[in-house]
Amino acid sequence: MNTDDKNGAIMLQNTKAKKQTYALKGYADYKAQILENRLSGLLLKVNDSEVWTRLIGNFNAYNVLAIYATAELLGLEKVEILRLISDLESVSGRFQYLISDEKITAIVDYAHTPDALKNVLETINSIRTKNEELITVVGCGGDRDKTKRPKMGGHIATALSTKVIFTSDNPRSEEPQAILDDIEKGGVEPQNFKKALTISDRKQAIKAACQMAQPNDIILIAGKGGHEDYQEIKGERFHFDDYETVQEILKQLQK
Repeated sequence: MNTDDKNGAIMLQNTKAKKQTYALKGYADYKAQILENRLSGLLLKVNDSEVWTRLIGNFNAYNVLAIYATAELLGLEKVEILRLISDLESVSGRFQYLISDEKITAIVDYAHTPDALKNVLETINSIRTKNEELITVVGCGGDRDKTKRPKMGGHIATALSTKVIFTSDNPRSEEPQAILDDIEKGGVEPQNFKKALTISDRKQAIKAACQMAQPNDIILIAGKGGHEDYQEIKGERFHFDDYETVQEILKQLQK
């Protein structure tokens, strides 16, 4: 159990089962320390051993520590566990990134709820320097919870990014512009108006982000990724893969 998590601590107090704990901050059976935190991965000290993983962010430090603890309790050798951890790759569409020849980092993440988007943006902001701009491309799906639209756009994206491009996600039966209006009207604070622009066409929005980015800047494309390689518009699904799209555009811009 994660003793840094309040819920984990509550579970620990109320279970009669055999317990093993892990933590980055508090006391635990399995401890880890983040030695380096980069967009290319994490260098961790797990108990007395160092390991590099290509997984990114504090939340993945906890995930790696949980993997290490579970594997050791199942009888695997420490050296083998560390080797396997160093070979891990991120799941498609979950903080999946590429770095162009121009040193522009593009991150594709499935984050499509306010909490998920906030976590991803806070993770990036904890790693990037003040000289690296963060350009976020984000939208909200149609025929879904409308109350999250202003939260996703104004309350989170514009507050935690240098620049934001609002665009279509899966509009489904709704008009794309109506969704974008909901995102902007209720959420963007006056001081953040200059940060945001709207481009309904998702491919063009990604292209604009790539054109705006300078070397060492970071582009986050949120809301799709992984298994969701399509856009649903008026009852039809069209192939659209965020990772493929940004990869193709960055290559074209390098020519």
